[in-house]
Amino acid sequence: MSEATDPRAPEPRVPDPRVPDPRVLRTGVQVDGETASYLTVEREGPAVLLLHGTYWSRVWLPVLGRLAEAGLRPIAVDLPGLGRSGGELTLETATVPALADWVARFASALKLSGPIAVAGHDIGGAVAQHLLVHDQLDVPRLALVNSVTYDSWPAPHVARFRGTEGAAGTTADDVLDARRQAVTAALAGAATEQRIADYLDPWTVSRVRRSWMAMAGAADSRYTLDLVPALQRSTAPKLLIWGEDDPFEKVEHAERFASEIPRTTLLRVPDAGHIPTENAPGQIARALIDFLISPCGLADSLVP
Repeated sequence: MSEATDPRAPEPRVPDPRVPDPRVLRTGVQVDGETASYLTVEREGPAVLLLHGTYWSRVWLPVLGRLAEAGLRPIAVDLPGLGRSGGELTLETATVPALADWVARFASALKLSGPIAVAGHDIGGAVAQHLLVHDQLDVPRLALVNSVTYDSWPAPHVARFRGTEGAAGTTADDVLDARRQAVTAALAGAATEQRIADYLDPWTVSRVRRSWMAMAGAADSRYTLDLVPALQRSTAPKLLIWGEDDPFEKVEHAERFASEIPRTTLLRVPDAGHIPTENAPGQIARALIDFLISPCGLADSLVP
């Protein structure tokens, strides 16, 4: 395969021509000497930090405009070395605790202070849980969308790349082929050739492929299992949004979480897969909005 040019983050507040919603901008901020790229709608309002896992900020694109219309300030960041962000992950910096530390530094670089709602998808959900439990940010409400929980991960399509045997001899085509299969399954009924190509685009860059391999290598369910006792003591409201047809993070894991972790509500999304924001963007955006700005929610907590 031919190597794509390594993309650099565009200048701050520049519309990304690859983003169909003109309200959504791709911009960046320096974190640890590298550009942290993120999608946002520039407006005043309570910040909502949206985290991805083994994909990238693209998973949140279908709901960003709707969140902004409701008065929220959505911020969908690409983790270091992934998506459009600079840098490169290693086995050490790709662990859930290390990524949570990085997200806290990202929030500081944006000068976000006070309560910040956090939503996480896939391994980004593990990072979000870590931020809540360890008070790295003031997280008044937590939303998880088809997130890893308990010992539900790493999924087989990720676990196959763990360890020296999994990484040895892995080619660029191996990674792209595996990612194509995973993205196609994750999108479920929303999978089109154009959308699949859009999701795969970052992995045409060798640095991003290496970062993804590091994330796969660092994937370890102990990072979520260790959080369970603290989550059971947590009084923060939690919302689970789950595509019922997810072949990776099955809805049974969400049902267990909702039954064992206090103040948790589960919203099941029928006919949706691992990336339900693509299957039911309106329903998911409305659920997030209702959760975040309902009485005693995030918006009310910011009123002096």
